[in-house]
Amino acid sequence: MFNQSPLSRIARPILVLGLATGFSACGTNSESARDLHFNSIVVDGHSDTTPRFEDPTWSFGDRHDASDGDMDLPRIREGGLDVQFWSIYMGKRETAGEAIREALERIDAVHEMAERHPEDVVVAMSVREVRDAVRAGKFVSLMGIEGGHIIEESLPALRNFHRLGVRYMTLTHSFHTTWADSSGTTETPEPLHGGLTDFGREVVLEMNRIGMLVDVSHVSDQTFFDAVEASRAPVIASHSSARAVAEHTRNMTDDMLRALAENGGVVMINFYPVYIDEKARDEARIYFKEHGEKVRALYARTDDGPQARRARLREHFAKHPVPQTSLDVLLDHFDHAIDVAGADYVGIGADWDGVPSMPVGMEDVSRLPSLTAGLLARGHSAETVRKVLGENVLRVLEAAEEVSRSMREEDLTRER
Repeated sequence: MFNQSPLSRIARPILVLGLATGFSACGTNSESARDLHFNSIVVDGHSDTTPRFEDPTWSFGDRHDASDGDMDLPRIREGGLDVQFWSIYMGKRETAGEAIREALERIDAVHEMAERHPEDVVVAMSVREVRDAVRAGKFVSLMGIEGGHIIEESLPALRNFHRLGVRYMTLTHSFHTTWADSSGTTETPEPLHGGLTDFGREVVLEMNRIGMLVDVSHVSDQTFFDAVEASRAPVIASHSSARAVAEHTRNMTDDMLRALAENGGVVMINFYPVYIDEKARDEARIYFKEHGEKVRALYARTDDGPQARRARLREHFAKHPVPQTSLDVLLDHFDHAIDVAGADYVGIGADWDGVPSMPVGMEDVSRLPSLTAGLLARGHSAETVRKVLGENVLRVLEAAEEVSRSMREEDLTRER
């Protein structure tokens, strides 16, 4: 067992008492499920909690109710999460340099959060640092740029983001960049480039050279195949699910899952009910037709600060809950991805705090052990579950580091 911080040791008895019923309901031995979960390195590929680190009224070290977001340090410890990729995201920006500046501020907020909790949190720069930190009982923060628009066509910006700890970049978000086509989120937009442009391929190769993972969540199907073909390192889908289980533009087809496995990458399953359950998707269309304008107005209003805005949103969603789905549906996506891609190529990419609902039984990060219990109950071996929980992602990160070393050596050889 990895050493744990004092907070983690306090949380463990609470977890055992509070989740015993949930483990039993999954139909597997609760003690073995707990042991496996807490003796594994658990990695999540995507969380949008990041903006809260910039809010002086919100503390990562305090426990918050599930209605007030999905993550904080106490609930992370209860959920047995060891490593989190924090999303560095903002939407389209029209002024040159604005996206880069905002990204730098968000990256700084991650580092500042870690500095406020030096006994519990570390920002890691390599897989070795990840493993050492987890062994020492630390919670590990990594980062991912969500959307290639954020680098503003600047490879120097890309390189500097990597120097600051960013370890993947999603090539697009929900809209096309000047060099890559997006999948969209609710509807698939008309292709602009037919996949990756020549500069897009240059971006992919530069990411390989510096050791930054290429993330294909949010990209169009053709951009996906272009990226896999162009990349010399394994690619990831940081928060995507299986299209054969739920038809949605954000999910991956079986051909994509097989191509990702052949590339040596990993698909990290998204938890959002609208993406993973067609019934929830259809219900959400009705929901947002009725409530979408009000929700957008609540998000947009910032005049009285982020804490007041969160309170208004909590009140709205308490009165008008966003459609959910079951934990079984989520497990269906893991089953399918493991069946099609293989046990070595699947991971977790929940999308914490980035979506308005989660499956019943997975309402916040403290419920993650139920995923382990569910996978075991469905017949997956302890070895497979351990890989899915985190080892697959660490393998891909190590592969990216090795490709980077090789490409840099090639550069030096050419210079000589």
